[in-house]
Amino acid sequence: MNRTLVSETINKTGETAKVSGWVHVRRDHGKIIFIDLRDRSGLLQCVITPETKDYAEFKKIRPQSVVEISGEVKNRPEKLVNPELATGKVELDVKEFRVLSVAEELPVDISAEDMNLHLETLLDYRNLTIRNEKVGAIFKVYDEVLKSYADFLRERGFFEIKTPKILSGATEGGANFFKIKYFDREAYLAQSPQFFKQAGVGALERVFEIGSVFRAEPHFTSRHVNEFVGLDAEMGFIDGPEDVMDELEETMKYILAEVKKNCKKELEIYSAGIDIPKKIPRIKLSEAVEILEKEFGKVVEGIDIDPEGERLICEWAKKNHESDFVFLTNYPWDIRPMYIMPDPKNPKKTFGFDLLYRGVELASGGQRIHDHDQLVENMKKKKLNPEDFEHYLQIFKFGMPPHGGWGLGSERIVQKILGLKSVKEAILFPRDVKRLTP
Repeated sequence: MNRTLVSETINKTGETAKVSGWVHVRRDHGKIIFIDLRDRSGLLQCVITPETKDYAEFKKIRPQSVVEISGEVKNRPEKLVNPELATGKVELDVKEFRVLSVAEELPVDISAEDMNLHLETLLDYRNLTIRNEKVGAIFKVYDEVLKSYADFLRERGFFEIKTPKILSGATEGGANFFKIKYFDREAYLAQSPQFFKQAGVGALERVFEIGSVFRAEPHFTSRHVNEFVGLDAEMGFIDGPEDVMDELEETMKYILAEVKKNCKKELEIYSAGIDIPKKIPRIKLSEAVEILEKEFGKVVEGIDIDPEGERLICEWAKKNHESDFVFLTNYPWDIRPMYIMPDPKNPKKTFGFDLLYRGVELASGGQRIHDHDQLVENMKKKKLNPEDFEHYLQIFKFGMPPHGGWGLGSERIVQKILGLKSVKEAILFPRDVKRLTP
């Protein structure tokens, strides 16, 4: 008999079916044992009675054991229908079973709707806690984010590429890089696919990547980790940074629309709502600084706004533009990478931007310098040695169109959609300053 997925049993009333999965929950009522069997498609109640073959053996089965069960699919009594389950109208009257894997006693109870575990406990037992329905919902939303990102960009003429993560030099410079031993020399883990996706523009015009990014930053916050999955894109033949923001705006609207349409159950589990703005407001960073002081009495020290400022400017955008998003543009030259195009009308500013969502930065992007000599000059102004970037500069010797792009943090999208307290909850197995396991 072929395996039937749990979700398919609703169409097999009166038939004999074989299902396989995990014993998610076990409930004993006298001699009758009820279990909720979990597979990738959902949960199904199964009923084991003394008439079930090898009944005595089943009484030894613990939650999370893996079993194969055969029996008759029956309609549940009307008063016992469970509207919370897609299969809530049916149950399986078990005739026989086979144990595929026995589970040990569980260190934490994952059957509860809300486990209320400390974050460290949640992550220490990550191999187990991801089986909880509420935790699992995070990664169903994440799957939709990744899928919709790729689908949309392909529709817009972008080609997916994969770039190396072991490099001879640090892409973004600075000190936030991981150094590794590479045979008889030193190498670095990629801080960004920036140089390679620019090379991709020279060949394919529009490229994107979904890939790991490594940052050796000693942060202890709810929004930072040392390895994350970046959603990068780069596009050629632009007229200015507005073209890049237009593309990113439409991308984000599509992602949210797809999550809203295809993850209704998961959003409901988190009581999460999604509002898709008609237009994402765009304001200069200097204007944001003025708004913060005028509207919130917050004086910005330095040339960039801090996390509190990001939260407050998003509150302003929501109130004044009905948007959970806001673009901050025209970032100062001093705090942008050497490849960002300076504003020709004001060289102290750049054509770089950030995209904020519900109080946190999701993306950085902008127009890039596409002229070889200008890029060399900009490197020198930033005290960088062009000879260290020989292969990167080679891209611009053979004809590059005006281009730009972005780097987007995938986990932060999920975190803010669902209202998770920490971005680490949106990562299957997070890596931070202290955590390398599991």
